Amino acid sequence: MNRNQCIALGIAAANLLLITLFPPVDQYSIASSAIPVFAGFYFFASKPLLSVVNTDLLVIEIVVVLVNLAIAWLLLRDKSAGARTRSMSLQNASMLFTGINLVLMLLFPPMESVFALTKAAIPTFEGFFFIFAQKPAHVIVETLLYLEVMFILVNGALLWLIFRERRPPSDKEMLAAMQSLTRK
Repeated sequence: MNRNQCIALGIAAANLLLITLFPPVDQYSIASSAIPVFAGFYFFASKPLLSVVNTDLLVIEIVVVLVNLAIAWLLLRDKSAGARTRSMSLQNASMLFTGINLVLMLLFPPMESVFALTKAAIPTFEGFFFIFAQKPAHVIVETLLYLEVMFILVNGALLWLIFRERRPPSDKEMLAAMQSLTRK
C-alpha cells in the first residue's frame, strides 16, 4: 500500500464514520403511520420521535463509499517500471466517470410524492431533486435508486474491461507458445 492509497483509505474511513453517525432518517406521520417520509440526516442518538433509520439508503451510501474507495485504490496503485506513463488512460477515466456518477446519483436521488404512494409494485416517479433541498412530502424511490446504482456499477465495470490496455506478448511468452505448438 502506497501513501496515496493510505490517504484514500483514511478518507473512506472518515466518510463511513460520518455516514454511520448521521444516518438518513424516515419519519412516520401522526396521521398515517404506514408511510414514512424522508426527514433528513440526524445524529444516531438524537433521532426525532416516530422515526426510523432508512437502512436501504444507508446501505446504498456505504456501498457508494466502498466502490469509490475501490476505484481510488486502483487509480492510485503503483505503476510498474516498464509501464508507459500517460496522464489518464481510458480505463482510469472510466473508473473516475463511474465514481462521479455514483456521487451525483446520491446527491440527486429519484423522488416521489407521499400522496402518490400506493401499494403497487411499480413506484411512481416525479423527478430527481437535490437531497438537501427536496420538496416537502417527497420520499426517495429506493427501487429506482437500487437500479441506478446497479446500472452505474455494471456499466463502469464493462467500460473498465473494454478499455484495458492490451500489450504485445513478451519474448518469453512467444517462445513458450511456439514450444507448446512444436510438442504437439
